[in-house]
Amino acid sequence: MATSPFPPPFAAIVVAAGRGLRAGQPIPKQFALWRRKPVLRHSVEALRTAGAMPLVVIIPAGGDTLAAAALEGVADVTLVTGGDTRQLSVRAGLEALAADPPERVLIHDAARPLIPHEIITRLLEALEGSCGAIPTLPVVDSLVVAQGAVRAGKADREALRRVQTPQAFRYTEILAAHRAWTGPPDAGDDAEVLGAWGGEVVLIEGSETLKKLTLPEDFTSPPLPVRCGTGYDVHRLVEGEELWLGGIRIAHDKGLSGHSDADVALHAVVDALLGAIGDGDIGSHFPPSDPQWKGAPSSAFVRHAAERIAAAGYRLGNLDLTIICEAPRIGPHRDAMRAAIAGLLGVDIAQISVKATTTEQLGFTGRGEGIAAQAIVTLMANES
Repeated sequence: MATSPFPPPFAAIVVAAGRGLRAGQPIPKQFALWRRKPVLRHSVEALRTAGAMPLVVIIPAGGDTLAAAALEGVADVTLVTGGDTRQLSVRAGLEALAADPPERVLIHDAARPLIPHEIITRLLEALEGSCGAIPTLPVVDSLVVAQGAVRAGKADREALRRVQTPQAFRYTEILAAHRAWTGPPDAGDDAEVLGAWGGEVVLIEGSETLKKLTLPEDFTSPPLPVRCGTGYDVHRLVEGEELWLGGIRIAHDKGLSGHSDADVALHAVVDALLGAIGDGDIGSHFPPSDPQWKGAPSSAFVRHAAERIAAAGYRLGNLDLTIICEAPRIGPHRDAMRAAIAGLLGVDIAQISVKATTTEQLGFTGRGEGIAAQAIVTLMANES
């Protein structure tokens, strides 16, 4: 039987019911600003972009106002009041999904604001052969067993792993495991709950990007002052398609072929922006296998990348874009492209450079079979 090219549907639960006192914030850390956006909002938006539906957020008693402010404008999120422990909070979220149970559910801690798309993909793939999957990382430091301030022995770090979230489960199994939980008042994580119930949990490779915000310095560490990123893309020229290039439509006898509007110049810009902050590429944010992006305007991808660099604490310094083709001529359209890109990024047109070159009729661009584009960006850290 053929495998579907589309990722399987899944629900998500974001646990944001804790008090977060160690972070030293005036409000619970999940509602505090981090990179100019509430901590909770980062992971909720990442899960929504990845396709989570439905999406449940567990909040503390009396936290409705803070949660509503943190998630303002985010559609289709269900708020559920948590319990006295994390395990009870997660169970409350699972029970909220019981009326229309999903097949798969990701459970995530709000204190881990960044979720790489590839982690979600690997978790869902791992569920094909198991009822639970969790991301882990190796322990790199030496470990000792301590009795007070005295070393009492050495721990084997090779047998240990650092556990992260989101964790993925078959919904029926994890709900049954939480309903049957008779362990300590609070479980370490949901994998422990499933394991105690007898469910198998597989380990996938985690990511340092999933770092948990815990201490005051996690909220004050400044970003690097300058970051650079490059992008490169190619699309085929075909008859019967509109030609969108650099954010504008150009009259031409052929257009670019692709899953979206195939604006090769904007695609290179998006990859450069995302690459500068180490946030994947255009394919990880907008998979060509996802039907919702079919025919989508590439301007939406640029706006998304602009939001990501702002959330990471950066602003555009300058963008240098080179378009490689024999035709159409880019010169007459250069300033219109600069203005379009500047408008999408919310910057002055002086920060945008658009150039063009040919390959002297060599290669696929020289034969008029396609258009290539490459971009480089410089990002500057925002002032705190």
